[in-house]
Amino acid sequence: MNDIWQGLLHVRADAALPIGFVLAVGATVHILLNKRQVTSAVGWIGLVWFAPISGAICYLLLGVNRVRRRAHLLRARDNGADDPAAQHLPGADTLSALGRGIGRITARPLLAGTATHAFQNGDNAYPPMLAAIASARRSIGLTTYMFRDDVWGGRFIDALIAAAHRGVAVRVLIDGFGGDWLLSPAYRRLRRNRVPAARFMHSPLPWRMPFLNLRSHKKILVVDGTVGFTGGMNIGDENVLATRPRKPVQDLHLRVEGPIVAQLTEAFAQDWAFVTGEALDGDAWFPDIPPRPGPLARIIDSGPDENLEKVEFAVLQAVACARRSIAVMTPYFLPDERLITALDLAAMRGVAVDLVVPEKSNHTLVDWATRANIGPLLADGVRIWRSPPPFHHSKMMVVDDEWCLVGSCNWDIRSFRLNFELCLEVYDRGLAATLTALMRRASGRPLTQADLDARPLAIRIRDAGARLMLPYL
Repeated sequence: MNDIWQGLLHVRADAALPIGFVLAVGATVHILLNKRQVTSAVGWIGLVWFAPISGAICYLLLGVNRVRRRAHLLRARDNGADDPAAQHLPGADTLSALGRGIGRITARPLLAGTATHAFQNGDNAYPPMLAAIASARRSIGLTTYMFRDDVWGGRFIDALIAAAHRGVAVRVLIDGFGGDWLLSPAYRRLRRNRVPAARFMHSPLPWRMPFLNLRSHKKILVVDGTVGFTGGMNIGDENVLATRPRKPVQDLHLRVEGPIVAQLTEAFAQDWAFVTGEALDGDAWFPDIPPRPGPLARIIDSGPDENLEKVEFAVLQAVACARRSIAVMTPYFLPDERLITALDLAAMRGVAVDLVVPEKSNHTLVDWATRANIGPLLADGVRIWRSPPPFHHSKMMVVDDEWCLVGSCNWDIRSFRLNFELCLEVYDRGLAATLTALMRRASGRPLTQADLDARPLAIRIRDAGARLMLPYL
């Protein structure tokens, strides 16, 4: 009996060698033809040759990008390649160049007549959002990363249920990971009450959900196709500071009106079609919004599909076009070398570059890696400010006191390359002043080179080790 068992093991080992070789060769060919990032390609090739069978399986599950829009049912009316609005931007010629560049990146036009109102924290943002839901007569589209069924999340759920029961077309999209992968109480309560809700790229079956790493980080609320909200804020009690939550989170959301709401609705409708196959169209979702004067704006959405890296490219364009100032606030700052270099070059040419990051975020590994990643910026004159608690989750950027970017995208590789993200660019000095003032109020002590040098050797080694995980944090 033992001889038979030993023989079976020998046969299995002999069969594993050619199988592993074939898998490694096949995976290597696929990696060479499809992976754009050299470091990513080298890492995957090393893994599949070091452990051919398990490495190939890992690459099949996590490394192959099968994510494509199943249908682009709703497209912008203009492809944005030759955007006439970009030719008439106020201010320096650099803004016109920036507008044209982002138009080519996004294939969307700039739209005039955008009215914005900034709300800080759920204390100020949630009441007008709930009021908009309560006033809806035809349609409500909501997508969010986290949606809790707590006190404030429960109010949103109740408002959405009430709207659906009075005949409003309600659609709710919750990320399959951030919205509580296993239980998702908010999703389940909506479904129990016959509200059409879906989960973005979610399945408990591994062969149905091969991309646990890919998430929809977007935050969109559109009501009747005429009023929209977007920014970085999830839905949950931690965003309402007046309730003194155990882990409070500060954040920023914008209310928008004007023709730009059509682009925001389009972004929601594309994601809803991607997940459910249902096309959202007609006047209930896309009413006629008359043109009007006012600030120019445009939606920029990105993700690991056909919109790969659009937000990152837009940010790189803005940094390259800046002539006087760049102000950035982000909860996590872990970009790759090309964005670090772009900021360095801007500071070298005399642009005042200010970066506001949390004194302590809600991800310790990110904090460690950040300290190992920002040395070149300090050396070249970038000023880095630490925002004291409560944790600031806001994401915003202002260039030359006029160009603004607000949305869901963090300044890290996960947001730039892996997540589905959405940002709003606005050419408006008033909004720029509001955002700049908010960043200044949030700026605490500066982070200096002396602070980095004062870290003990063991801490520096730890931080440098955490930096190696930069693509996955």
